[in-house]
Amino acid sequence: MRLALYQPEIPQNTGTLMRLCACLDLPLDIIHPCGFVWNDRHLRRAGMDYKDKATVHHHENWQAFFTWSQKEKNRIVLLDTKSSTPYTRFSFQAQDIILMGQESSGVPDEVFHALPQRLMIPMAPECRSLNISLAAAMVVGEGIRQLDLFPK
Repeated sequence: MRLALYQPEIPQNTGTLMRLCACLDLPLDIIHPCGFVWNDRHLRRAGMDYKDKATVHHHENWQAFFTWSQKEKNRIVLLDTKSSTPYTRFSFQAQDIILMGQESSGVPDEVFHALPQRLMIPMAPECRSLNISLAAAMVVGEGIRQLDLFPK
């Protein structure tokens, strides 16, 4: 299992997710361009010293990431508020990449419609979304639980 961020906009969220991936021994894929300059100063506070322990792969753009994932035989699973399948009713596979969209807008329609596996986190009707780091942790945690992938 892997986690991927589509054109992340907020370095603090990215740093937090790098820390999550380091602690859970999951690779993190970053799909560029980012909404911030990728450097230690921007990622230091949230990522702390864990950012150096994270396995981070950078992809030039969506097409490069998508092509790479197909070649590697990974299944991309999108987490998006516009989806209709609750993440708790989904069967994760070891080769899944959980894809998180941009904090402000998710993913473009062409990316959304290119991915048949689309999940959502059920929420109270008056709420729009959770913080991306919280949402990723919930879904990654469920995938790890299902696949018994707890770090050894």
